[in-house]
Amino acid sequence: MEPAIKTLAEFGISCEVVVASAHRTPEKVHNFAATASERGVKVIIAAAGAAAHLPGVVASFTLLPVIGVPVNSTSLAGLDALLSIVQMPSGIPVATMAINGAKNAAIFAAQIIATGQPELMAKLQTYRQDMAAEVEKKAAKVEAAMQSK
Repeated sequence: MEPAIKTLAEFGISCEVVVASAHRTPEKVHNFAATASERGVKVIIAAAGAAAHLPGVVASFTLLPVIGVPVNSTSLAGLDALLSIVQMPSGIPVATMAINGAKNAAIFAAQIIATGQPELMAKLQTYRQDMAAEVEKKAAKVEAAMQSK
């Protein structure tokens, strides 16, 4: 989840990090999720491997948006976690990122939060513009290399 923490910091979004297990520390998960809104949390990113029940369990205890990040932690290379998170029952949605997709989870969380914060929306716009500029820089480098051959 380190890429998510770093990305959120780049956008000026504070976060709390909690290590919990849907199966081993269910009371901790319940308390965290059920009180998140009261603490000012806007979006929850929950990462899990293997059976990957954490994002769904968290979503069952809160009305906040929950983003699930499947983690590659078993011999199935994260596919088990991906399928567990993406197959939520109707009515309890979890947005699901790619396996080990913590950075995209943070960007998506920023986009959700930015709907009510024009300053954050501007940071996201700049981020996208910077990505596009990097692609153009790489394209120019490739084109120059091709022309010199």
